[in-house]
Amino acid sequence: MQLTRAADYAVRVMIHLASQPEGAVVPKAVLAREAEAPESFLSKILQSLARAGFIQTRRGVVGGFSLLPRGARASLLDVVETIDGPIALNVCVASDADCHRSAGCPAHAVWARAQSAMLSVLREAKIAEMVSAPQSDTAGQGELQLNPTPPKSAPNGAEGVAKKK
Repeated sequence: MQLTRAADYAVRVMIHLASQPEGAVVPKAVLAREAEAPESFLSKILQSLARAGFIQTRRGVVGGFSLLPRGARASLLDVVETIDGPIALNVCVASDADCHRSAGCPAHAVWARAQSAMLSVLREAKIAEMVSAPQSDTAGQGELQLNPTPPKSAPNGAEGVAKKK
């Protein structure tokens, strides 16, 4: 599963708007530059964010976009699902999925745990809090632990070493 470019751009736009003073109006050209997104492609994304009540549009010479309170409270999950719809690691764990194999599938429980963990992390990440939080690499801090099992040894202690004749 990979987020679409549109969802990625939407997150970038929301974070940029949240970093501005309250009520600031940012022109579309500035948002496109900051999000590193084509301005024409950004138009559709901005419309979706406005329909969701996350941003406000202002027309005219001093026109642009500003973050609404609902947008500041939005989570990464809210923003991504506004653009891409519900997200799932696998079709069998999609919210409306009815997987006929789930009962006997050894991977289903892992997919379900990973899906739950992913949604939880995205739901907890609020746009406004991301702007005020110090930026750091959080990879490997144990937020998602699936408890992998160590590889099994080869029979007879072979451990993958070729025997000489």
